[in-house]
Amino acid sequence: MRYAFIERHRRVWPICVQCRVLGVSVSGFHQHLARGKKIACRRHLSDAGLLAHISALYAENRGAYGWPRIWGELVKRGIRVGKQRVQRLMQKHGIRARGKRRFRVMTTDSRHDLPIAPNLLNRNFTPAGPNQAWTGDLTYIATEEGWLFLAVVIDVFSRKVVGWSMRPDMHRSLVIDALETGLFQRRPPKGKDNLSQ
Repeated sequence: MRYAFIERHRRVWPICVQCRVLGVSVSGFHQHLARGKKIACRRHLSDAGLLAHISALYAENRGAYGWPRIWGELVKRGIRVGKQRVQRLMQKHGIRARGKRRFRVMTTDSRHDLPIAPNLLNRNFTPAGPNQAWTGDLTYIATEEGWLFLAVVIDVFSRKVVGWSMRPDMHRSLVIDALETGLFQRRPPKGKDNLSQ
């Protein structure tokens, strides 16, 4: 009540005089004014201001949040706004949660008439030294630009990656590049029991 009185009469009497008479501090009065402005700003946030908050939250969460979660975050951060207003603004400006990327099975087709390499390891995964047995695998990774295919060649003895290759498609050069990278890096000696035969 005292602060409201001072505010109403501040053009009539100096603030410091009113504060002294009413027994309040000048700094307390100015804090009261600042709090009132902040609350008014939150209550009367323009669409442009609210849209800026929505866009910042959307970017902060990499486009994963739709209007319900954006609204929840706004409320958590002290911005009082209705659900419908957030939903309306997001729809109007085309801000929507990214859908989950559809999983595609992209395995190799084992039903073919092409020759199949013999299983030389025969489940013997304990070679006596490095560069005696290498094994490889293919996998695919979802990225912002689409799927990437990764071929990896591993030395069975050390369990270290000796070669790898990555491409946006599953072409045979993917595996050949990974193997050639391993051969270039390790340079295994030629011989009956070695890979480079």
